Amino acid sequence: MAHHEQNESGIGRIVSEIEETAIALILGLMTIITFINVVLRYGFNTGIIWGLEMVTFLFAWLVLFGMSYAVKVTAHLGVDAVINLFSPGPRKILALLAGAVCVIYAALLLKGAWDYWAPFAALDATSGRWFPTGFENSRDQAWYEVIDIPLPEWLRWIEPIMNQGEAYEKLPRFIPYAMLPFGAALLLLRFVQAFVKVAQGRQHSLIVSHEAEDAVEDVKHMNAGD
Repeated sequence: MAHHEQNESGIGRIVSEIEETAIALILGLMTIITFINVVLRYGFNTGIIWGLEMVTFLFAWLVLFGMSYAVKVTAHLGVDAVINLFSPGPRKILALLAGAVCVIYAALLLKGAWDYWAPFAALDATSGRWFPTGFENSRDQAWYEVIDIPLPEWLRWIEPIMNQGEAYEKLPRFIPYAMLPFGAALLLLRFVQAFVKVAQGRQHSLIVSHEAEDAVEDVKHMNAGD
């Protein structure tokens, strides 16, 4: 992370804190649940019934948080061997073009994520094939539940709001699925930030760090006794 900029705006810092905290918590929860399940299974021939499903959801959340955070710390894989053959002017144009493509991709992903999640939250999906042109009525699927994870008692207040007063036996799907539009929105934000940095000349491309070159430099320093 030493290679990316640390001077972020207030919103950028807040988003970074959310991403870093969430990633740490998710990793911790996945480890704890898996460890407890292993101990229960091999030590007491039992287990947490909802453990596997919970870890699966947490892993999906980790991926969705990680894809936006990886843009920020330039951890996504990229190849710039051909781009580096150009002079700085054309190189910047190509970087801006790549950034625009990434922004459009993230916007399409956000629309698709919202349209998939909205019915589970009793909300309307967007109209328009590629980009939102408004909202259209979608079938209410807020009563859909996950398979194993029970609904915590402190979430019973959502039943009259989301399920017409009917009791949930399991966790409603709109809760774990909410990470889909949220993660896509974070990814869009990070691509927009990267595009702006390239446009302002604060970043030469979407690829800032080169792990292979960094590793070679580290080995050189180690061999030199630094």
